[in-house]
Amino acid sequence: MLVSEFGYELPEELIAQRPPEVRGTSRMLTLDRRTGAFADRSFGELPSLLRAGDLLVLNDSRVIPARLFATRAGLTTQEKSPVPSGVVEVLLTERLAGEGEWSALVRPAKKVRVEERLLFGEVLRAEVIALGEFGERTLRFDAVDDFYAELERIGHLPLPPYIRREKDVPDRAEDRERYQTVYSRPLASASARGSSAAPTAGLHFTPEILEELRGRGVEVVTLTLHVGLGTFQPVRAERTEEIKLHAESYTISAETAAAVNRARVEGRRIIAAGTTSTRTLEHVAREAEARGVGMDAAFVAGAGSTSLFLSPGAEFKVVSGLLTNFHLPESTLLMLVSAFAGREKVLAAYAHAVEERYRFFSYGDCMLIV
Repeated sequence: MLVSEFGYELPEELIAQRPPEVRGTSRMLTLDRRTGAFADRSFGELPSLLRAGDLLVLNDSRVIPARLFATRAGLTTQEKSPVPSGVVEVLLTERLAGEGEWSALVRPAKKVRVEERLLFGEVLRAEVIALGEFGERTLRFDAVDDFYAELERIGHLPLPPYIRREKDVPDRAEDRERYQTVYSRPLASASARGSSAAPTAGLHFTPEILEELRGRGVEVVTLTLHVGLGTFQPVRAERTEEIKLHAESYTISAETAAAVNRARVEGRRIIAAGTTSTRTLEHVAREAEARGVGMDAAFVAGAGSTSLFLSPGAEFKVVSGLLTNFHLPESTLLMLVSAFAGREKVLAAYAHAVEERYRFFSYGDCMLIV
């Protein structure tokens, strides 16, 4: 299919610049993926729309302050100076296996070469050790006592570029709270990983709504997929068949694995909160099926990575319901949603959302598709 088939018109004023004043009060458009019928609801109605016995799967990855600003220390003797110059914006996208190594997007990238040193504040230092396409760089940070503490001190929340902030204020105090799910997992060690963007479908949940869901008999479990380029990279292909995603790492606990296996065997609905949860569940099921493992034992505790891309024509083996935000035109996330519910039905629902002035993207409203 052509990527252009997933385009739609969106007035700029419908791109949400701030979260709703009160978490959990977003609007929610429900879509029946069999009939294409949709209805205007609110997120607070979610507990009444799910069934006792449904399994709700959340992504508990924590967003880290992955947006940094560095100065260039120079590469050659002629370039080196006691006073570093040249501000560079760095977005950390994935922690790598090498000690202190990260994949990152660098802007402007043209002059940032291998062996160049980047200085982040007074403590963090990094060397560029490899170049990639489209501004990608591999950085090796010098050892520090607590890397994540330094990120918290000097880093900024990696808000998407369509969320506009003042030039000298990359993020606000409210972003530190609201661009994070209430159930995100704390970073427990120096070797921990985190997300470079929020799993935005989870931003709507409050402790009270989660408690009400459990009280109504909905089983709630979590998995962890660290959001990186595989989720938010722009599409540069003309056809969906040409799209290849970056891998993102995930972890599934024994409790979650057992819950998913039971729900599948018992024929209960599995509702994924977000495209990241969806891709993780569908990836693991495909891997198990390829090994000839039955659905009663397909999910086991463990970690891995996925670059699974789901577009129309894909079969969903696990997920029977999807809670998701409204996504950018021609994005892989919109393609996944279209694979789940049908492109025509999804685009019709989006057209309705535009007409009814729903708020779009990360801080915007959501859809429940069942």
